[in-house]
Amino acid sequence: MKRLLYLATAALVAMLILVPAAMAQEMEMTVERQMEATTPLPASGGIVPGSASVVLPAAALLLGTGVLGYAVLRRR
Repeated sequence: MKRLLYLATAALVAMLILVPAAMAQEMEMTVERQMEATTPLPASGGIVPGSASVVLPAAALLLGTGVLGYAVLRRR
């Protein structure tokens, strides 16, 4: 059981490190420049709440917390 807990923790840490980098590669950046004297400020990007870059780490965190909680309660 201890090995399973270590494996789940390692998988969670790996996902938290690798998922944002993988999601950043999917994003396409388009740069438009206008040569005007008064250019408006560009719209801020931000993260879409339902995107995979938010959902996957949140799911991994919940799963890891559940596994850790189960292991702690099982030990008592």
